[in-house]
Order: sequence, then C-alpha cells, then structure tokens
Amino acid sequence: MSTQPDLLYSEEEEALRAAVRDLLADHCDAPGVIARTESDTPHDLEAWKALADGMGLAGLLVPEEHGGQGATHREAAVVLEELGRAVAPVPYLTSAVVATEALLACDAFDLLADLATGRRIGALAVALNVATGGAFKVVRHEGGSLHGELTGVADAAVADVLLVPADDGGLYAVDADAVTVTPQVSLDLTRPVATVTLNGASGRLLGDAEPAVRRALLAGAGLLASEQLGLADWTLTETVRYLKERKQFNRPVGGFQALKHRLAQLWLEVVNLRAAARNAADALATGTDAEVAVAVAQAYAASVAVHAAEEALQLHGGIGMTWEHPVHLYLKRAKADSIAYGTAGAHRAALAELVDLRAP
Repeated sequence: MSTQPDLLYSEEEEALRAAVRDLLADHCDAPGVIARTESDTPHDLEAWKALADGMGLAGLLVPEEHGGQGATHREAAVVLEELGRAVAPVPYLTSAVVATEALLACDAFDLLADLATGRRIGALAVALNVATGGAFKVVRHEGGSLHGELTGVADAAVADVLLVPADDGGLYAVDADAVTVTPQVSLDLTRPVATVTLNGASGRLLGDAEPAVRRALLAGAGLLASEQLGLADWTLTETVRYLKERKQFNRPVGGFQALKHRLAQLWLEVVNLRAAARNAADALATGTDAEVAVAVAQAYAASVAVHAAEEALQLHGGIGMTWEHPVHLYLKRAKADSIAYGTAGAHRAALAELVDLRAP
C-alpha cells in the first residue's frame, strides 16, 4: 500500500532554513549583491565558502562515505528556497546540485568529495536553457583531446572543473585552467553565463554523458522550483510589508481593495507553487514519479515567480524602479529562471508524454 508523501517541513528542515537565512543575512544583503553585479566579480565566494565549508551544505546530496552529508533533495530544496529569497550570487544550484548529480551518475567519488567539501566548484558544460531530455551540444573528442565551443554555461566563470559532454558519448572532467571562459551578456547578473572554448584540452573520462546529463538536469529543474518559490515568497512578503507602510490620502495603500485582491491572488499562486516545489523535491528524494513531479512544478513555477516579481516592481511605485531597490534583481532572476532547465512549455509537452495526454 503506497503512503502519501508528507510535504510539510520537518523540524530539521526548519532549523536548516533558520541557519541558512541567518548566514545570508550576514553575507548577502541587498546593497552588497547590487554592488557585486556592478563589479567584475559578481559571485560572492565568501558566502559560498561559508555555505560550503562552514555549514557543509555543498555536500547535502553526497553520501557520507564520500565526504558529504548524506541528506536528500528535500534539504537541498530548503537551502535553495533561502538562496532564492536572497538572490544569492553563489553557484549552489550549478555545483552542489547539477554537477554533483552528474558525478553521482558516473560514480566519480574523488571529484564528488572535492565538490562536497567546497574545495572545488563544478559546472556541467551544458547550456542553462536545456530541458531534461533535451538535445545538448557536445564537443569533438579527437586524438585524446577535446575541441569545440559551448555557450550559455551558468557559473562557468567560478568553476574549477567543468563536466564536458563529447561526441564519443563520454562525459569528461576538464580543469578550468585548460579552457577559455568568456563571459556572455547575462540578464541575471547574479547567475552569469559564459562561453567555454576548448582548444585541445585534455579531459578525464567519467562515464556516459547521456544518463548523467539527464539525471543532472532533472534534479536541476526540480530544485529550481524551490529557488523560484523563495524568490516569489520574498517579493510577496516585501510587497505586503511596503503597502502597509506606504500612505496615500492619509491611509495605508494596502487598504485599497483593488490592491488587496491582487495580493490575495498572488498569495494563492505562491501557496500552490510551494506545494508543487515541495512535491518535486520529495519525488526526487524518494525516486517516485520524479519526472512527472518535476514537469508539473516547472510547468507552473516560472509564471508565478515572474508574476510575483512584476507585481512587486509595480506596487513599490517609484522606489521599485530605482537601481538601489533590489526588486530588479528578483525580476531578472525570475525571468532567467523561466528559461533555465527548460521553459514551462517544454515541461508541459514533456508532461503530456509522461501521462499520455497529448494534444489532439
């Protein structure tokens, strides 16, 4: 007899949330994140070190015998909710989830230990917009070395090791100093993308690229929903707080019925997103109908996150339009996330195949 999953947060998950939120309050305040986006070093490696080394969170998905915490996707989802709330410019999703899942598929335990302890940062050299099961670009493997160019690779700028798929079907580990990483213009300056060029780089064969990439992108898409949830939750909470304080005609703006209706609608969307994101995280943790749960979450998450950020921008009025207010960071992250690991449309199409409900 199958039991229904408990999607409520456990005491341990709530304790983890509180610890991560405290750490991010110290490291990722909004003025600091905005200042970083204007610099040549958008990634906050000090915050990453505190998360990865100080709290051991980079190794949540890695078994204890291989240097990790032996936790599940549920705990990783809580971390990503908090990172989404802070639009933290750290490579958690790309290294601790996506690259880690690819390495788990290949049993590359030495590299896993490096990523789990935060000694190295990993990046899967697949464009950020590729959906689970989607076609991805490969490089040429010739004469024992790798040649080619891969675009749209998220967080490649801070990666120490790149996991590169090649035309022989293999996934290769390539040290970052063996490739050329060229920044691309990124809408979301807190998760920049780059072009990776390989001119005869040597790589270590880890295993088969196809299953490793599929597993990595599935986990990436599923846990991205938790980041989108954190982002939507912060923008809603902050907007409600602002509208209680902001006065017009000598009364709080939040008292106007038209705005109450908009916020109530948004609240319902965020609550539904929480259910979908938690279900995806639980399905990834248990391995039960994970593909369906991830497709459902991603078919819904993008529109909610973008809507929440757009409402926050508009309802903050003039201050929302300024560079100093962080809401623009949330809107850009929400927009970039809406195409990361597949668009909502791609996930709906995948879901139709999975549950045998294709369009006529």
